[in-house]
Amino acid sequence: MKDDLDQPPRAYTTADVASQPAPKKRMGWRGKILLWVFTVVAVAGLGFAAYTWSVLHYTYSLGDRAGFVQKFSQKGWLCKTWEGQIAMANLPGTTPEMFNFSVRNDSIAKLITQSMGQRVDISYQQHRGVPTNCFGETEYFVTGIRASPQ
Repeated sequence: MKDDLDQPPRAYTTADVASQPAPKKRMGWRGKILLWVFTVVAVAGLGFAAYTWSVLHYTYSLGDRAGFVQKFSQKGWLCKTWEGQIAMANLPGTTPEMFNFSVRNDSIAKLITQSMGQRVDISYQQHRGVPTNCFGETEYFVTGIRASPQ
C-alpha cells in the first residue's frame, strides 16, 4: 500500500473543472416580486373562475311564467346572448307586467323565435350574482318553453 504522504497533491485539470456542477443561482428580489405577483394573479383568477362556475351551476330559484313573447333578440359585442321579454297580462285591458329573461341554449332560442306572438309558458332558473353580462343580461335563464292553452 502506498503512503499518501509520499505523493504530492494532484492539481486540478480542465476536465475536473468541467465535471463540477454549475453554481446555483439565487433568485434576486425582482424574481421574488415577479413570482409573488404571478401567484396573486393566478389565485385571483382561479377564485374568479370558481365563483363564476358555482354561480352558474347553483340555482337560486326555479319557476314558470306565462305570457306573450314581446321581444327576443341576440345581443352583445363580444359575448352574444339571447335576451327576451314576456308580457304577462292578468286581466284584459290592464297594463301587462314585463318579465325579462336570458337564454343560453340555441335550441331553446329557436323555439322561442318560432313562438313569437303566441301565448307560451316558460320554465326558468334564477342565478343570482352572475359576475358579467357575458352569460346573460338578466339573472333569469330560460330552460324550457311550451305552448300555453289560451
